[in-house]
Amino acid sequence: MKDEAKEMKDEVKDDLQRKSDQKEKDDQKTKDEIQSLRTRIQQPESSDLTMQQDTIKQNQKNEKIEENMKHLIHKTEDLENRSRRDNLRIIGLPEDPDKRKSLDIILQEVIKENCPDILEQEGKVEIDRIHRSPPVLNPQLTTPSNVIAKFKNYHTKEKVLQAAKKKSFRYQGTTVRITQDLAASTLKKRKAWNMIFRKARGLGLQPRINYPVKLIILLQGEVWAFNKIRELQEFVKKRPDLNRKFDIQAQNSRESSKVAVLADILLSAMKHKMTCQVKAYQVHRQKRQELEEHLRERFGVGKRCQKAADSKVFHMKLQ
Repeated sequence: MKDEAKEMKDEVKDDLQRKSDQKEKDDQKTKDEIQSLRTRIQQPESSDLTMQQDTIKQNQKNEKIEENMKHLIHKTEDLENRSRRDNLRIIGLPEDPDKRKSLDIILQEVIKENCPDILEQEGKVEIDRIHRSPPVLNPQLTTPSNVIAKFKNYHTKEKVLQAAKKKSFRYQGTTVRITQDLAASTLKKRKAWNMIFRKARGLGLQPRINYPVKLIILLQGEVWAFNKIRELQEFVKKRPDLNRKFDIQAQNSRESSKVAVLADILLSAMKHKMTCQVKAYQVHRQKRQELEEHLRERFGVGKRCQKAADSKVFHMKLQ
């Protein structure tokens, strides 16, 4: 009996030991699997963290590159403007298809007609070179191309420019405008001030644009300068009476919507091979270039914008 009891006890003990060993093995296997899963989970997290760090570094590099590019573009634009410091741009000077007179002679006549005192002081105004831009006469355009004149003497050029700022120049009965010649990018930035400039002039704020694109106004005996439209917007917001008069955002919105609507009308006309005549109240004359750019960007179509004989009508030809 004792032997049987001992044998049963040993069997139970062995069975329990086997089960215990198996449980330990199962537990270890489970632990290994859990550890494996943790490792697999941590790897993507580590990879994601590395990718995020790389993205941050790349964004910082891109920002630095953009900064450098802006700086280089600004320097290039400034250098181009400085290279044009001796130049004047003459706008609206009638073209002579037969070229009976050289542009040099015509410019001398313009100066003689409008500021003869300069010729009396300087004698003949010496011009280094003068040309039209673009140089080839386009018979389809109703307005003459601009004339670029490079003076040999900077001070003489400044005298002519200051005289042109004081009064309107005329040549053989035609009004011509004389301005400082600037880089195309600078001219584009200055045009952004056009509507605000006209409004400021109407309010008697004596606006002027200083080099390169700074708006100067005189308000209540104080001179204020603005490098960007946003700065002017913040300025007028703090002055309710001025804010109501300017209403910059509303005017910009109205003009932009006019341009967009007009572009749709013109595109529809183009599809039906029609020629459009658009009354001036639909879009301001100064917005013609913006309209052309809008059409180019939106539809990629060729077009030509003409001012008709009637100043209140635009003749828009879509080719």
